[in-house]
Amino acid sequence: MMEKRRRVLTSDEEEIVQQPSELIEQVIRVSRVAKVVKGGKRFSFSALVVVGDGNGRVGAAIGKAGETVDAIRKATEKAKKSMFKVPIVNTTIPHEVIGRWDAAKILLKPATRGTGIVAGGPVRAVLEAAGYANVLTKSLGSNTAVNVIWATLDALRQLKTREEILQIRGLLPSRQPGPKTE
Repeated sequence: MMEKRRRVLTSDEEEIVQQPSELIEQVIRVSRVAKVVKGGKRFSFSALVVVGDGNGRVGAAIGKAGETVDAIRKATEKAKKSMFKVPIVNTTIPHEVIGRWDAAKILLKPATRGTGIVAGGPVRAVLEAAGYANVLTKSLGSNTAVNVIWATLDALRQLKTREEILQIRGLLPSRQPGPKTE
């Protein structure tokens, strides 16, 4: 039997994967999938995992393997590598946003303190992993867990703080020193 070769990780990837597990990891879904071959069906597993630090960083990924444990491990490693930063303003999001992925649309709205996260399973997992405590959500369109998670991540990537928006519009002086004119 041939042994599978593993890809060598770069130093950055190794650092991310081997960090102490202060990350919030949530397995959203584990599915048994079948590939039909000449001799019958070959079964394997796919796992959907969300990872976050609870402080403004979140990522999600799908892992596939012959065993459930391996699929979850692969998904977790991929999710750690795909983490990105999101803005948190007073435990909520800075502004209303709609994320889209295939047929799934997700509306995220800022909420006042004490509201909590009003969301379905997959969306709640993403928002909790990111570190939000007060957000209102509405799932529009498809309710497939995978597409809803990608739509939520799309919405989170669109978020900008007030300062970032003012900077883009040119209403705030840039923080980089410009050429001196005398």
